[in-house]
Amino acid sequence: MQEAKVRLYVEQPLGPGQPVTLEREQAHYLFNVMRLQPGDAVLLFNGREGEWRASVEDAGKRGGTLACTERTRPLQPPPDLWLLFAPVKKARTDFIVEKAVELGVARIQPVQTAHTNSERIRPDRLRAHAVEAAEQCGATVVPEVADLVSLDRLLSNWPDGRRILWADESRVGAPAVLTKAARAGRGSWAILIGPEGGFSQAERARLLARAEVTPISLGPRILRADTAAVAAITLWQAHLGDWA
Repeated sequence: MQEAKVRLYVEQPLGPGQPVTLEREQAHYLFNVMRLQPGDAVLLFNGREGEWRASVEDAGKRGGTLACTERTRPLQPPPDLWLLFAPVKKARTDFIVEKAVELGVARIQPVQTAHTNSERIRPDRLRAHAVEAAEQCGATVVPEVADLVSLDRLLSNWPDGRRILWADESRVGAPAVLTKAARAGRGSWAILIGPEGGFSQAERARLLARAEVTPISLGPRILRADTAAVAAITLWQAHLGDWA
């Protein structure tokens, strides 16, 4: 059986014999960039039916058609973990989104804080980065990328039962462990990463007053926001996620 060299996220249903019509950009990528020909294999996923092998039926300049042949992997959703982060510079925000997908989160939520230094983001661009990361890392689900929301509004509408693991930069030097969080057990969680300037005193007071918030240290050195996001997700995954 021919090895599939390309994975592609599609919105359409997948199943035995199911035809999949390609969008123009997808067709350009498969047939002009990757030089696929009729009969070549492609791996498809849509976040609902797992991963499927498909073969190229029609390769056109502006479109094309694939046909599903067999399921290669079942649906494997990420753990029920949200990443909340204050956007930073463009390239570093893109990095945070890509690594969050690779490490395994269910939702990516940009948060506006008092010291956030990047007030404008494009959710469509971040969504495209999330899709590309999922295609590259073998994920079968693309995490939701939400619109930017203020920290006050986010906390005011926070869902019951979802705990927050707060990477608190003021705790530099404390042991970087999740003992307290681990005692709380698995379930619905979120990781909160602050802006480059840290949280304001009012924001810190509000977070510390909430029972669902667990502040932790990420070690003896202050980390950049993008590094902190990777470190915090990794720690959570090792103790409470699908790595444990």
